[in-house]
Amino acid sequence: MIKPFFINVSQQTLDDLKVRLKLTRWPDQFPASGWTIGADIAYMKELAEYWQKEYDWRKTEEEINSYPNFIADIEGCQIHFLHIKSKGKRSVPLLITHGWPGSFLEMMKLIPLLIEGSELSFDLVIPSIPGFGFSDKPKEFGLNSAAVADLWHRLMMELGYPRYGLQGGDIGSGISSWLALRYPEQIIGLHLNYIPGSYRPYLSGTENESEDLMDFRKIAAEWSSKEGAYAYLHATKPQTAAYGLNDSPVGLCAWIVEKFYGWSVSQRLTT
Repeated sequence: MIKPFFINVSQQTLDDLKVRLKLTRWPDQFPASGWTIGADIAYMKELAEYWQKEYDWRKTEEEINSYPNFIADIEGCQIHFLHIKSKGKRSVPLLITHGWPGSFLEMMKLIPLLIEGSELSFDLVIPSIPGFGFSDKPKEFGLNSAAVADLWHRLMMELGYPRYGLQGGDIGSGISSWLALRYPEQIIGLHLNYIPGSYRPYLSGTENESEDLMDFRKIAAEWSSKEGAYAYLHATKPQTAAYGLNDSPVGLCAWIVEKFYGWSVSQRLTT
């Protein structure tokens, strides 16, 4: 069953957020350490002040609600998604899946670019992975990328799209890859802006990995040893981190912002 959905976060929730931001207990930081040992405190204080005093969630909420939002009950899991129809003469269904620490919000700027072509454009389906955004939280173990791929395929079938294209990044790339593997006859094409870490190229029994691939594995292992602690915690003891991240908005913000910095700004400075 699919039904329309309207986002209206309670004012009580927003007021509680402002109080928690105001009462943040700030940690110490080594002088001049910047981002070398984690999220920079000067930047975090500036960001928290903006969040508390200037950022207007209601404007974001209004923008989200300007597009058609829905909740689908797929195998007992409540899935939130945007469904925006093409304005072109010909349309291609396109399923776009976000990753961590992103959400469906990061796709908002893409919507006008993809639906407004006069000749050919896209019917967009932009869901929230279970546990993200306004979708249900997983209720049991095992809701991995392969299982979510099955949910997404069911959703596309219910929307009347027997064949469709895929776009994914981060977790979304894994989900999209599983869709292409499990439902090849229904998938028009697959576009990834990230190769999932579990991906391994197919080698026959007589083939060996190339030197380039072995070099890449070495680089990836070195990166993981320096930057991958968050992923090990997510995969092994997420409940322990959840107490602090759920209770402290700034704690959650720092956890996410430090990764965005590490994956973007610091990479540009070193390449």
